[in-house]
Amino acid sequence: MASIPVIVATLVSGYLMWRLIRFAMTYRMWNRIHNSTTPMGTRHPIYGTMHHYSDAEGFLKHVMPIIHNTRAKMLSGWLFCLFPTFVVCHPDTAKLLLRSSEPKAKRFTMVYRSILPWLGDGLLVSDGPKWERNRKLLTPAFHFDILQPYVNIYNKVTDILLDKLWSEGKDGQSVEVAGPVGLATLDTMLRCAFSYEGDVQLKGESHPYVRAVKDLSHTCIRRTIRPWLFPDLVFYHTKEGRQFRSLTQYVHTFSSDIIKARRKSITADPSQLDKRRLDFLDILLSAKDETGTGMSDEDIQAEVDTFMFEGHDTTASAISWAIYALAKYPREQERLAAEVKQVIGTRTCVEWEDLSKLRYQSVFIKEVMRMYSPVPFVARCLTRPLVYESTVIPAGFGVDINIHGIHHHPDVYPDHETFRPERFSDGSVEERDPYAFVPFSAGPRNCIGQNFALNEIKVVLTRLLRRFHVELDEDHEVTFVPDMVMRAKYGIKVRLLPR
Repeated sequence: MASIPVIVATLVSGYLMWRLIRFAMTYRMWNRIHNSTTPMGTRHPIYGTMHHYSDAEGFLKHVMPIIHNTRAKMLSGWLFCLFPTFVVCHPDTAKLLLRSSEPKAKRFTMVYRSILPWLGDGLLVSDGPKWERNRKLLTPAFHFDILQPYVNIYNKVTDILLDKLWSEGKDGQSVEVAGPVGLATLDTMLRCAFSYEGDVQLKGESHPYVRAVKDLSHTCIRRTIRPWLFPDLVFYHTKEGRQFRSLTQYVHTFSSDIIKARRKSITADPSQLDKRRLDFLDILLSAKDETGTGMSDEDIQAEVDTFMFEGHDTTASAISWAIYALAKYPREQERLAAEVKQVIGTRTCVEWEDLSKLRYQSVFIKEVMRMYSPVPFVARCLTRPLVYESTVIPAGFGVDINIHGIHHHPDVYPDHETFRPERFSDGSVEERDPYAFVPFSAGPRNCIGQNFALNEIKVVLTRLLRRFHVELDEDHEVTFVPDMVMRAKYGIKVRLLPR
């Protein structure tokens, strides 16, 4: 009878042989597909195509010239020497994924797997019957009747934001806006979705939750392009992994405290749920499907964490880049200021009816989100082959959707480096593919809170334009950093002049 060491050695050898054969088959399959797509550069025998970049910023700088020079619709590369990667960057290829119900990419090498310990299996990451059920349960939270009274909260939050910016810049000094804007959008989310007022804008330059989200996002992206950090056993024994775990525990505690406080309040006074308009957390706690089953505590925690992140960070990115665009393009700013004056007159606060009248501001915001895509990438995992012309990517592979690449593809937007809001109001809109502009993703998995975000952006910009003229600090370098949201590496600095 064979000894235990021999049995173990045989099993390990068999496993390694199986992995080697599987790798060889995958590589052969990828190489065949690779020949019918545009390569992401030359291949290194060890690093694959990763030797061209070391982080997400470097990746974007590397692939964008390839897209521009080759007019590619699909790119292929090789992470390290083991993991094939595909990127779609044109409406013709992106729509094949976006209009389907393909799940988010949660396999071993894919970005959403890195997010799971932080955000859980909420709407951003979940798929199948669970996603369909929870999406249906949460849709009422973003109904017209729910969104309308939030305008008053947007105004209150913006009052604090503008006063804070003015206190820092009233002596003619330039002021960094991305940080305060992030606090303001967090404040808005807490007040609107959770009826929670914690004075987050008044507690120093940055709330620990905002800093935690920024660091968690950065780590998730870094881990995705560092294959040696894929295994949890390795990652959580690194300094970065230990910090990730600590920050995850903090954000979970922060959101859990909000949930507990609301549960306690509802237990003490159940009539709170009889009010006409329930906020997001009310709906989470009281929603039941057709079988009468509510959401589990784990589901509620995941959805709260997801909306805490998505509801403030992506909107903060859009507002920050909008302020940057106001300062960089003064003629656009004055046109927008004139529209604001015409719509709200001498009033200070924005009302619900004003939002639909700010027509040029609407196309300005679209151009900001095209130029500086708040979410630069999303990803899907194929449950069935993806077929485009002569290219067939088999089921099981992950595919990244480069939203920033779509928004800057020269065949879609020939003048893509020109900031021109009119492109969303002239005759070219009808000619353009519906999947040529997807800042909130598209199809069945589009962002459930996009109207909430757009309304908030409009109120902040309108109030800002009503009160200030914005000038760019020309001495400050503004550099894109494509984490889970598009950030400015060194922040965004502007000068504020009273109107």
